[in-house]
Amino acid sequence: MPPQASPVQMPTAPAAAPVQAKWQARRRRPGMLAVAVACIAACAAGNWWYWTENGQRQPIIEIAHEIPAGSVIKDSDLREASVAVDPSMQVVGIQQRDQVVGMRAISTLQAGSLLHPKEVTNKTLVKGNEQLVGIALKPGQLPDSSLRPGDRVQVVFTSDDPAADDAKTGPGSVQARVVRVGAARESTGERVVDVAVDSKQGPMLAAQAAAGDVALAVNGAGN
Repeated sequence: MPPQASPVQMPTAPAAAPVQAKWQARRRRPGMLAVAVACIAACAAGNWWYWTENGQRQPIIEIAHEIPAGSVIKDSDLREASVAVDPSMQVVGIQQRDQVVGMRAISTLQAGSLLHPKEVTNKTLVKGNEQLVGIALKPGQLPDSSLRPGDRVQVVFTSDDPAADDAKTGPGSVQARVVRVGAARESTGERVVDVAVDSKQGPMLAAQAAAGDVALAVNGAGN
């Protein structure tokens, strides 16, 4: 019986080692963050510019020149402006121009400012039982702090003439309410203040004011 050949054992390849995926964590780059922030800021600025330039503009009333407090507003005091206004901002539209003309300025309105609804009134500032008296006052005859229409003041008589004192009736002062404050003159600093007083005291106050024998004292709150 012929000899049998021994089976040949082929060498086996070693088992492949499992491949492990190695992930390398990304590192944040500060430079890239700065660029991103700059891009966001640029976009925001661009949006703001676009809204300002191309937003919905409205025709509104702008003050053409300074209007002293208490003055009656004329058509020439107003002009039209077309601006993009924030919805939360209260302004007077140009379509109300005819209604504004003839009203009074509650406070001094500066040239170039936009008109606010609460800056004007159609109420009369002199009542039926009052008279309007204009008083020319120099520095020292009135407080340095600003006066406004509606302020309660005391007009004090300052004459040292005994004859004038004898001619006066009633107290040496009268209560009044400021209606209008004129602009100060550049040369003297003098300004005219219009006040409303009781009609019985109007003539006496006018006589004292014409002589320059008056001074103004502002009453405190509640007086």
